Amino acid sequence: MSRTMQPTCDSHVSSMLNLSSTGSTFRVVVGVTGSVAAMKLPLLVSQLLEIPGIDVRVVTTDHATHFYNVAEVPVHVYTDKDEWEIFKTRSDPVLHIELRRWANLLVIAPLDANTLGKIASGICDNLLTCIVRAWDTSRPLLFCPAMNTAMWQHPITAQQVATLQGFGYVEIPCIYKKLVCGDEGKGAMAEVSTIVDAIRKYLPRPAEKITAHVDKH
Repeated sequence: MSRTMQPTCDSHVSSMLNLSSTGSTFRVVVGVTGSVAAMKLPLLVSQLLEIPGIDVRVVTTDHATHFYNVAEVPVHVYTDKDEWEIFKTRSDPVLHIELRRWANLLVIAPLDANTLGKIASGICDNLLTCIVRAWDTSRPLLFCPAMNTAMWQHPITAQQVATLQGFGYVEIPCIYKKLVCGDEGKGAMAEVSTIVDAIRKYLPRPAEKITAHVDKH
């Protein structure tokens, strides 16, 4: 069963979770993990917000926050701490489920080697990986690998990327460049413009209506 996209939780819960409707027609969750490429998060979010009709929320791992200033991100940033502060009693909303319901698209940029391995193995030990594990696979999930060249070249990396592709997730390939550590080779996250262009491909055409599945509690 589907319906024209509306807020997926009541107004009180939406307000509490910072998921209130802004009149947008397309909703994107940006996941960010502990790669130095996380420093590009403010730029990525800013460029996404330039697209008419788009709404953005960020879900960060704790390690990712070492590489960017949360104050420079112009949308709400969710952390693992938020999940547990919101959920106090059995009747309270579960943040990773509400974000999963809210979003039309999830993009993980950057996806570090550690989180790549977790997702490929089905591990869900933080807010972001819980969203991924609960993700509606009829909706697009894009991932942007980013890691040291030696890590990228490890045989298990190709296996894990193939596993994610087997789930139906879309890879935005990493690129060759001189890395922050000084090594030169493949492993750097795709350029922000490339990621934004990839997301644009999933935007609805003007005549289309975005629909969201009604999830059963």
